[in-house]
Amino acid sequence: MAEAREPMKTALALDMWRLTTVEGVRRESPDLTARQMAVMLTVYLTPAPHTVRGLAAELNISKPAITRALDRLSQLGLAKRKVDQTDRRSILVQRTVKGSVYLTEFGEIVTHTLRTLELGGGD
Repeated sequence: MAEAREPMKTALALDMWRLTTVEGVRRESPDLTARQMAVMLTVYLTPAPHTVRGLAAELNISKPAITRALDRLSQLGLAKRKVDQTDRRSILVQRTVKGSVYLTEFGEIVTHTLRTLELGGGD
């Protein structure tokens, strides 16, 4: 039976975020800042190509801030940079297999957390 769902309340949304974050810590997932996660989600969930300049514009932050986030993501193997062969001044940001696996697992944590909360089983 399909029931109309009321909008998620702030407390429920925050609890979902908390439980998702806690599960990531328990699984010893890479510790990403909100900015690093925003860059990663943008690279993986929006159509390519992605450039440092484009990500900075999309997220409304400076190119150096994008570069710092990409330094960490690259160090972890979650994203990689490559010089754009058609415009050598531009740096392309690319997905990696490890990054795809990380986001798939993160998505599974989010889905599990949402189901748990829907069933009233939050901590």
